[in-house]
Amino acid sequence: MSIARWTRRTLLQRTAFAGVALAAALAVGPQPVAAQTLDKASVGVLALSSSGPIFIAKAKGYFEREGLDVTLSTFTSAQQVPVAVASGDVDFGVTGLTAGFYNLAAKGAITMIAAQSRDEPGFPLSAYVATNAAHAAGLAKPSDLKGKRIAITTVGSTFHYMIGILGQKYGFTVKDVTMVPLQDVPKMVAAFKGGQVDAILAPSTVARQLVADGAGQILGWAGDETPWQLGALFTGPKTIQTRRPVVEKFVRAYKTALAEYHAAFNVKDASGALVKGPGYDALLTIIADATKQKPEIVAAGLPYVDPNARLLIDDVVNQVRFWQSEGQVDKALDPKSILDLSFIGQ
Repeated sequence: MSIARWTRRTLLQRTAFAGVALAAALAVGPQPVAAQTLDKASVGVLALSSSGPIFIAKAKGYFEREGLDVTLSTFTSAQQVPVAVASGDVDFGVTGLTAGFYNLAAKGAITMIAAQSRDEPGFPLSAYVATNAAHAAGLAKPSDLKGKRIAITTVGSTFHYMIGILGQKYGFTVKDVTMVPLQDVPKMVAAFKGGQVDAILAPSTVARQLVADGAGQILGWAGDETPWQLGALFTGPKTIQTRRPVVEKFVRAYKTALAEYHAAFNVKDASGALVKGPGYDALLTIIADATKQKPEIVAAGLPYVDPNARLLIDDVVNQVRFWQSEGQVDKALDPKSILDLSFIGQ
């Protein structure tokens, strides 16, 4: 056999082999960037629309794009999330800010690194609702809540704080109302319908359902009366010290989702009415699936988020001072000592 003929045969064989290999690769389809190179991280959430940006970042692959393999752990109460972060069960958490949260922060167990949702004017997130009997007796607006019995989840909760800042606005304190702690929202609703309280502070979906059931009247919205920083993204100081690149990646993905959420759900027209932004329906479906609620229910109570994840620092300071005055948080805590906003450039 001549050298030329042998060379041609070899080239043909190699070309055929390469073709088979290419066909096999195409049949398998495009492979993800080596999965083993992804940094693992976990985040604790509640199955609420306020966790929407996390659900979006996960569903749309923003975490993976940053080189992260993120696992979501769902909890049933706000206080469980910071406890899980403090214990190391999860790396990050997003949830509402409570007295218990600040107590853990005071012990050096958690650090706030970005904003979550907030109560903002024009966004119906948290409502003051009066029973029909109380409304008929003159409870007509939020400032009338002084002297009334109000259902809340627990002492130290976000509901407790909302009553406190309403009092700051209208010249009364939490001592001028009777807070009735009932542990969870279903028990609050039962007490409300049973006439055991005059009013309730409730998420928008619950408030609207009470009105639809003919059980009460909405007096107003916390965002219109007392805008405040409802929640935050946080992690443990040790995670910041030992895994800073992971924190940076996580926050970048989170901010991408925040900006997308904000553009879809938080934009208003010239008249001040909310309008549907880019990707509205697709993002709404992601949140509805994650919270196991109907899209129309989710749409009725989508909270405001800052597109750059900026915190209302003055309100965080006010929250800590309020809880300190209530004897719920150590008076030695400096509110700004529990913030590391370098990840968002604030």
